Amino acid sequence: MNTASHPFTNLFTVTAALESGVGLLLVAVPSFVSRLLLGSSLEGPLGATVARIAGGALLALAIACWMARSDVESRAAKGVASAMVFYNAAVATILAYAGMGLGLFSIGLWPVVLLHVGMAVWCVLSLKRAG
Repeated sequence: MNTASHPFTNLFTVTAALESGVGLLLVAVPSFVSRLLLGSSLEGPLGATVARIAGGALLALAIACWMARSDVESRAAKGVASAMVFYNAAVATILAYAGMGLGLFSIGLWPVVLLHVGMAVWCVLSLKRAG
C-alpha cells in the first residue's frame, strides 16, 4: 500500500499537530487549559506540575505519531495507533465524567470530549483498514 494513502498517515499527522499544540499549552500555561476545559484553575504548584507532566506526555505522543507517519507499515505503527485508541477513549471518558459526575464545565469541555471520541473511532477504523 502506498504510504500516502495508508490509513495511518493522515491519522498520525493530525494527531501530532493536535497533541503538540495542547502539550505545549499545558507546559506553558496549564491553568489556562484547565479553565478552558473544566472552568476551574489548578490548585497551587502541585496541580500545575501534574498538568505540565501531562503536557510533556502529550508532546511525547505527538513525536511518536510524527515519526510513525512515515513508517506506517511497521508493527510499531500499529502499536502507536492501538495506544491512541486507549488514550482517546480514556480522555473522552475522564472528561465526560468530569462534566457529568463532577459538575465541571467550560466552553471547551464537550467539544474536546467529542473530538476524542471521534479520534478513537478514527483510530479503530484505521487499524481495521490497515489489517
